[in-house]
Amino acid sequence: MAESREWAPPAPATVAWPAPADARMSLNGIGGFDWDLDRDRMHLDEHALRTVDLRPEDFDGDPKALFSRLEPDEPHGPGASGERDEAGGVAETIARALGDGHSSFRALGRLTRRDGRRGWVRLQGRVVRDGAGRANRVIGVLSDATDELAQAAQRLREDADRPAESDLVLEVTASLARAVTVRDVTAALTGNRRMDRLGIASLFLGQVEAGRVHIVSDANADSWVPSLQYTRIEDDFPMSEVVRTLAPRFITSGEEFARRYPALWPHIEPLGASSAAYLPLIAQGRPIGALGLLYRCRQGFSPQERHLLIALSGSIAQSLQRAILFDQEHDIAQGLQTAMLPRTIPRVPGTQIAVRYRSARQASDIGGDWYDVVALPGGRVAVVVGDVQGHDTHAAAVMGQLRIALRAYAGEGHPPASVMARASAFLYELDTDRFATCLYAEVDPATGSALLVRAGHIDPLVRQSDGAVRGLPTAGGLPLGLSAQFGRPADYPVTAAELGPGDTLLMFSDGLVERPSADLDVGVRRLSAALAAGPRDVTDLADHLTAVMGEQATDDDMALLLLRRDSDAAPHPPRLLHRDVAPGDPGALSEARAMVRDTMAGWGLSDRVDEAELAAGELITNALVHTDGGAVLTLRVLPGPSPATAAPDATRRLRIEVHDTAANWPRRRRPGDREVCGRGLLLVERLADAWGVEPHGSGKAVWCEFRDRTAVAEPVRH
Repeated sequence: MAESREWAPPAPATVAWPAPADARMSLNGIGGFDWDLDRDRMHLDEHALRTVDLRPEDFDGDPKALFSRLEPDEPHGPGASGERDEAGGVAETIARALGDGHSSFRALGRLTRRDGRRGWVRLQGRVVRDGAGRANRVIGVLSDATDELAQAAQRLREDADRPAESDLVLEVTASLARAVTVRDVTAALTGNRRMDRLGIASLFLGQVEAGRVHIVSDANADSWVPSLQYTRIEDDFPMSEVVRTLAPRFITSGEEFARRYPALWPHIEPLGASSAAYLPLIAQGRPIGALGLLYRCRQGFSPQERHLLIALSGSIAQSLQRAILFDQEHDIAQGLQTAMLPRTIPRVPGTQIAVRYRSARQASDIGGDWYDVVALPGGRVAVVVGDVQGHDTHAAAVMGQLRIALRAYAGEGHPPASVMARASAFLYELDTDRFATCLYAEVDPATGSALLVRAGHIDPLVRQSDGAVRGLPTAGGLPLGLSAQFGRPADYPVTAAELGPGDTLLMFSDGLVERPSADLDVGVRRLSAALAAGPRDVTDLADHLTAVMGEQATDDDMALLLLRRDSDAAPHPPRLLHRDVAPGDPGALSEARAMVRDTMAGWGLSDRVDEAELAAGELITNALVHTDGGAVLTLRVLPGPSPATAAPDATRRLRIEVHDTAANWPRRRRPGDREVCGRGLLLVERLADAWGVEPHGSGKAVWCEFRDRTAVAEPVRH
């Protein structure tokens, strides 16, 4: 047997509950390393230094000091297969992972200690790349694999009479060496074809959870018993017994099984099992699970066979423990990311919106992808999809702050270019080394007009009402946070587009279409085909796109957003008109009032023209008198009821808006009988069906609405 490692874990009383991640790694014999490729400097934590037998004073951060201690000899024993390529050592394995564009690696290195003892060190890590795909960091863990490999090898040598079972242990151990999650561990055990040839009728893997044994894997679907998926440790079942006693249980006949476990035997007998082996899975002196093997046509177990199975259980226990730790960290990370994303999506009349987020499949990391939907005044809506550089908790934290900032800027009424510029400045002021790509669109469902701004992101796609899919080329600027770094102004041009009734806008992050060693255009074409062939309903369409594009595993997370404009969102032709009213122009007010009268007559709204003209004049006058700048008059026709009046009909509404740059809001007051001012808002309130004030950019917009009393009411679609 290999010599035990001199490692004294901290006393339990010194470890907080729940234990922090560094304590869990240290207690489980796992060290960490962080290799900065740009500076060629490496950090090894205390346990990593102890594992490779380096004194802190002997390690100056040069990676060669680590790799020079790990010889490229091939391991001779269980676990050798699959740990590393045969063509080189640890450094060569990592170099190939970097050069081939891989996102992770696993390797074994032979270690010669200062006292002459030799052993094995297992390394596994993740490759961190920038937005251009260039690797700049390698972050991973390492652990002492000497005992695990030596124990399995010793058992194999003692059981030379059983080559088939020895091969099984070798194959399973090699598969377990590549296992990362609990699902990987169960797949390594249940997916081995050699079990049938060895007479194993069924395999059960149980995991200890909160005083119970949870069956997480069953290699034989016919033996699945839902009522036995969870059993208490104190129950009279073999899995519970071995966990409770920490001793294996070998059952040599069906009669013994029926006598010892009468409640379980009716479920076991149909499988034709003649014997069974139940083994505790012990790590760091405590049970973490149990393994159950049911055999056909076998009576009894020789001492060599029992030792072999016990050795196999030790290897499984070590892999399961690492996988449990990995899954716990992944759950924490994924929970953090989920908390950063919107919990609900607002319903915007005239649209159907669906969003999806999917984390990376082959990583415990979290990403910076996000989506958001912001309801804006006047029935408009802002939709956002973005991606913060990196796949770690820092990326998620930056994403959460950036999402909230973008939401606030949009809600304040800033135009799209200003929203993006302010978000870029905000990210730069966070004093982080991360940047972000983003696509922002402001859509008016009533008219179908869309204003899009892009910051280093992928162009969106549009599926037209007839099913045809086209790209929507969008002018773009630098990714968020980079303009200030380069000393350039944050310039984000706006692209105007129009969504027809029934058109669907698709915005997505690169994780949906990017695949290793494949051109991005290939992924976009594949997405376009899936979009064209997908169902009409946006919720079903989102599921369809996620399933089709998720068939190929990826190391990146993804976000997508679908916005479909209702086919009856524009029962009347869109109507929209702007006019600047300059200060100090005596004829500007009368010209604006004349424009209101002429425009309403042309739009077929002459029944309210006198009221609307008078109200528009009062709002413009207030803006010119009480602010230092001019004003912008906007007229638009909106379908459906006003949210402010909650009118039950769906008649058209004329909306008059007057924008100014002053931050102070008007107050309605009741002037005295002899006062000549202060009656403007009272008059607007009396004339209009609804009125109000909304933030708009750095100023405000005072608005009022008039319903079309001559139009025939149409049913409202909810």
